[in-house]
Amino acid sequence: MPNSRSDEPRRIKVRRPGPLLVEGPVEVELEDGTTVSSDRFCVALCTCRRSRRYPWCDTSHRDRAKTDAPRAR
Repeated sequence: MPNSRSDEPRRIKVRRPGPLLVEGPVEVELEDGTTVSSDRFCVALCTCRRSRRYPWCDTSHRDRAKTDAPRAR
């Protein structure tokens, strides 16, 4: 029974820039109505939509500009 008094609240950690870290297990309903689930103790949900594994974060949000910097000689 969802939201019963015996349920403990889920903790969601917001990290900018980055994913939402959610204490698991979780079930996520996508925009098209399909659901995906994970039984891990903590999951990272993508907020930038760059992830190839959306809705799970694959760290695509990380700044890639550092690799474009000139190298020291």
